[in-house]
Amino acid sequence: MKVLVSLLAMAGLLLHGVPGCTHDPEDMVIVRLKDGRQLSLSEIAEDLKGVHMVFVGELHNSAAHHGQQLAVIRALTRAGASVAVGLEMFRHGSQKDLDQWVLGQLSEKDFERIYHDNWSYRWHLYRDIFVYARKHQLPMIGLNVSSDITGQVASQGFASLNPEQTGQLEGVTCQVDKAYMDFIRRAFSMHGHGGKDFLYFCEAQMVWDAAMAVNLMAFLSRHPEFTVVVLTGSGHAWKHGIPAQVSKRSDLSYRVILPEIPGRAEQGKVSLEDADYLWLTN
Repeated sequence: MKVLVSLLAMAGLLLHGVPGCTHDPEDMVIVRLKDGRQLSLSEIAEDLKGVHMVFVGELHNSAAHHGQQLAVIRALTRAGASVAVGLEMFRHGSQKDLDQWVLGQLSEKDFERIYHDNWSYRWHLYRDIFVYARKHQLPMIGLNVSSDITGQVASQGFASLNPEQTGQLEGVTCQVDKAYMDFIRRAFSMHGHGGKDFLYFCEAQMVWDAAMAVNLMAFLSRHPEFTVVVLTGSGHAWKHGIPAQVSKRSDLSYRVILPEIPGRAEQGKVSLEDADYLWLTN
């Protein structure tokens, strides 16, 4: 159990990070990984608006990363795309609350309470994204599952879930192989970890990835005209995370934008197999 707590603590530190810089994201350089060319956000907007999903990774506590995410949403809106926003931060079961927020039927004070019921990170880090979506009537989609389920998988394994719990995971499978475990070690900088605790940790990550993929696909099956900008932790945004689960189940198109993260996602160390674009920090 101590090993599991250590794994989760390490993953939390690496995913959540610390508040980032406040450079204007539209002035920052993006590297196109297929050819190494450095581009601006406006230069890649045409590519992004032609796909079903755009995954924009984050460290949850990084103001800079959330600024980048909002910049992508704005750029696509300005480019004429029909934009929706997919959220790791909200459970799928909270969709009615998100709909009411976008329609202006909830005050910010009331919605902030709902937000904190879904997510533990400070409202002000995400507020500008939610306000922009409300102002421009952009659908917001809750993608996540109950933390009780993922927490149980992380501590006891996917096989421990009862029929009622698996009933909340329609379409979700969990078959962790060596390639996925190697990806988790790399994405979370967890070199050397192994054993049952690490396997359960990987299963929990895959449940997250698969559930969010299924919920994205369900939305797009009803609304194929949208480009969904998916806001999620960097580890889920890599092509080996949620996008791989989408590809297993459909032919929906996507692009992945990763923020540069020292020691994890750096220029020269990530390739087209990992992402399509790398957003440099300076």
